[in-house]
Amino acid sequence: MTDTRVGTSEATSGEVTEKPSVTRLWDLVRFVKPYKWQFVGAAIALVIASSSLLLIGQAVRLLLDHGFSAGSGNLSQYFLGLMAVVVGLAFASFARYYLVSWIGERVIADIRQAVFSHILKLNPAFFEVTRTGEVLSRLTTDTTLIQTVIGSSVSVALRNILSFVGGLAFLVYTSPKLAGMVLLVVPCILIPIIIFGRRVRKLSTINQDSIARVSARADETLRSIQTSQAYNHEDIDRKAFASDVEESFRIAVTRIRARAWLTAIVILLIFGAIDFVLWSGATDVVHGNMSPGTLGSFVFYAIVVAGSMGSLSEIWGELQRAAGASERLIELLKEEPVIACPENPVPLPSKLTEGLEFSSVNFHYPSRKEMAALNNFSLNVKPGETVAIVGPSGAGKTTVFQLLQRFYDPQEGKVLINGVDISKTDPASARSLMGLVPQEPVIFADTAMNNIRYGRPDASDADVMAAAKAAAAFDFLSELPNGFDSQFGERGMTLSGGQKQRVAIARAILRDPEILLLDEATSALDAESENLVQTALENLMKGRTTLVIAHRLATVLNADRIVVLDKGHVVTQGTHEQLMKEDGLYARLAKLQFNVNREAMKV
Repeated sequence: MTDTRVGTSEATSGEVTEKPSVTRLWDLVRFVKPYKWQFVGAAIALVIASSSLLLIGQAVRLLLDHGFSAGSGNLSQYFLGLMAVVVGLAFASFARYYLVSWIGERVIADIRQAVFSHILKLNPAFFEVTRTGEVLSRLTTDTTLIQTVIGSSVSVALRNILSFVGGLAFLVYTSPKLAGMVLLVVPCILIPIIIFGRRVRKLSTINQDSIARVSARADETLRSIQTSQAYNHEDIDRKAFASDVEESFRIAVTRIRARAWLTAIVILLIFGAIDFVLWSGATDVVHGNMSPGTLGSFVFYAIVVAGSMGSLSEIWGELQRAAGASERLIELLKEEPVIACPENPVPLPSKLTEGLEFSSVNFHYPSRKEMAALNNFSLNVKPGETVAIVGPSGAGKTTVFQLLQRFYDPQEGKVLINGVDISKTDPASARSLMGLVPQEPVIFADTAMNNIRYGRPDASDADVMAAAKAAAAFDFLSELPNGFDSQFGERGMTLSGGQKQRVAIARAILRDPEILLLDEATSALDAESENLVQTALENLMKGRTTLVIAHRLATVLNADRIVVLDKGHVVTQGTHEQLMKEDGLYARLAKLQFNVNREAMKV
């Protein structure tokens, strides 16, 4: 299992491994390939636009040398010819801008979909060491930066390259002597572009990482806004966020300074060279060695070449910055899920006939490799059996659920369903047999109907309402302003804890699973609702295999078997009466955790 994850020491330390400047952008070419005809159209328009621009210089030369000659009757045709060139330039520029912008928008939409789709394949192990805000920053900020490059900067860069090469060729054609003087200056211009370009790329990558840290900080704080306010932690959160923002600003200023120096040096060298060359050309015109039209067209091409060089120096910085963003996105796309479907998965029956088994399982979480979550853990659960799992905090109860759903694979041992090692099956097929009700229910910012239907997306409205009734959720959902079409706030902030739990239970009831995983599904309910939901769960559990992480006495009393965990392994198991007679760990937990008096504990 790899330890290299998004947002690790590379991002936090500000150290970036040196890589070729913009070669990382080639990794995105596969997203452009499906739109090759649009790309070809944009390329044709680009060539026509650049050619039209260069032809303006020749039109200027003819106009100055022949159009203004005494008694010239061809003045109008020269202006008409110039207008025709300008019209061609205008329409070609429209086609280039439209097609390139379309490609940019389409490609970035595809990249966002590809990245998001890939993220959904990654396992919880990835998110153990990766902040969600970091991933969101890559999905939004980095893709926006690349969108600017693909939809604009690349096109402008290609146009300026064509203009530079074409203008240089016309400079040589117009005046080899003056062109030679210009070419002597080009190496002096390229050197600072290369040096500062590398600096800008490194700073851009560091800048994007710092922006990601700002996003992660904001995401984490806003997700816990009630806790922040409850503990009067707002000022500390503001200072921490401000510190991250200021650090990002400081890095951005350093990057901007490097780009500004790059632009200033290039402009100084380019226009200094033009001034010197024009002085030489003007001297030739005065001495009759060059016509005014030739000098005029040379000046035009010199401006084109200089403008192209100046633009390229700025675009180079954008490309360097986009290369850093591309590198971060490609890093996400190359992140392989630790849990993957085998090439030839073993099929799982749709019915649970042989039960569940954990066979000598040893497991360490990736972020806590020194501590075993499960240690030589073995457990057999028969079909239709209800097993309550109890134990102190950190005993490994939740880990049992995590491994059964194959969010992780054990380092040693096996987890079997129907006698089949689930590491050899498609994870989706194993999870399709299960229904989960977590202790902290997940509620989406959607309608009540869709929140329950999350358990079975193809369920009818009638099925959803039936599930809500079974979970004692129908009455309060019907009383909402828009009934089942009412929108819940983000993470269900408009609902009470008990209401959230009943929606989550309805979701599991609708799924109608073979295996029920209940993380004390009634823990957040009041006494009246608990009785209603407990009855619904008992009806649902009949004939199903159920694992319950238990925190209440009622849950363990109704279980067929109680398994006591401590430090990742099974300490003992049996019924409530049997375990109370042992007067061991379970008896102590019962007296403390289940919060009942001694008389209720007596067998």
